[in-house]
Amino acid sequence: MSERLHLNLFTMSSVEHVTVGSWRYPGDQSQRYRDREYWTEVARTAERGGFDAVFFADVRGIYDVYGDSADPALERAVQTPSNDPAYVVPAMAEVTDDLGFAVTKSTSYNHPYQLAREFSTLDHLTDGRVAFNIVTSYLESAAANLGLEERIDHDERYDRAEEFMEVCYALWEDSWADGAVERDATAGRFTDPAKVQQIGHEGTYFDVPGPHGCEPSPQRTPVLYQAGSSDRGREFAAKHAEAVFLSQPSESAITDYITDLESRLADHGRDPDSVAFFPGLVPIVGETEELAAEKYESYVDAIDTEGVLTLLSGFVDMDLSTLDPDQRIEHIETEAIQGVVNAFTTNDDREWTVREVAEFAGLGTTSPVVVGTPEEVADTIESWYRDLGVDGVNVKEVVRPGTLEDFVDLVVPELRERGVLEPLTGETLRERTCGQRGLPAGHPGHNDER
Repeated sequence: MSERLHLNLFTMSSVEHVTVGSWRYPGDQSQRYRDREYWTEVARTAERGGFDAVFFADVRGIYDVYGDSADPALERAVQTPSNDPAYVVPAMAEVTDDLGFAVTKSTSYNHPYQLAREFSTLDHLTDGRVAFNIVTSYLESAAANLGLEERIDHDERYDRAEEFMEVCYALWEDSWADGAVERDATAGRFTDPAKVQQIGHEGTYFDVPGPHGCEPSPQRTPVLYQAGSSDRGREFAAKHAEAVFLSQPSESAITDYITDLESRLADHGRDPDSVAFFPGLVPIVGETEELAAEKYESYVDAIDTEGVLTLLSGFVDMDLSTLDPDQRIEHIETEAIQGVVNAFTTNDDREWTVREVAEFAGLGTTSPVVVGTPEEVADTIESWYRDLGVDGVNVKEVVRPGTLEDFVDLVVPELRERGVLEPLTGETLRERTCGQRGLPAGHPGHNDER
């Protein structure tokens, strides 16, 4: 367990993220996702609340599984339209000093040489405050729009991701030695060529001779997030992740996930304490229990049920419009996000119907919703931190930016008073979240020869 609680804001550069229909709620500002000033305001608020980072989800493609059509997603703004989150990071970094930024990028639809350059650039511009949330992508529509005849199979996506990361590690960690950049104006030598080497990668998916085109950034490798929930995804997380985002519907499911992944970390020769666990949490807080309950009921009334089913259909790669609402959800193997199905089947003792899943997932998808006073919400977070072994939480939004503002103004002071939320320390995001400057020993990207 970390010495301090860590906080991330879980958001998306789109109209809707994980609470479908909230854009219609009075006072919600989701439609401002296009505005730079919206994101700088979010950054300032998150920094004021002592957040480690703003964690940006992202997706390629459109949710067109429900009803075999993209129309519901377009009409109801189900993570569509959306923008690339990486481009707002420099603006957010400019108005903050310590806040980090986790950016989701796909190993299925990017090239490692280009992606390594993009993250090195962001790491330079933010003074070492970026993280890479590694995903393999799941929508068939993304594959079609990016020139593939069909989506890459689930396990092969992870095979590609393994090699993708191997290339990135070589570029970030091995290509440029410490001290390669001399900036010696007198000698007329900016870089010592002897300290820059090609990586000479020849593999199944990529041939990358190198060298990396960027000089080493403050972190070299960005902090590595992963959210694998299938068996193959958990193995990938156990090998590569420094922080894991998990979205499970109950405390028992959170505990089971952490226990399982810690065992896998040990199998990979990694210290289980070297990985931080961030479960998702949907906080609905009011100054009194009555106000919190009223707020919750008003949020529930605003849920767009068809929009939720549109989102979930894309998540699980199953057209939920064809199922009886009272049909029980059973475990299935899909080519999409297996963890979403698992969250309501193998990872939870309760039997869920389609209707119940849609109602539960209306606020924050598969994460618990906590309704109460600042003290009650803080009680839950402190209990998770002290008793479940989590290192932090990913705060999921209902109303934007109202959920963040309520949390910072009402819950954060309570956490600080209890001594759970201490001030951030360290110069880079990795130092603040993981307690170290570079990748730890035992990590496949660690270079102990530099």
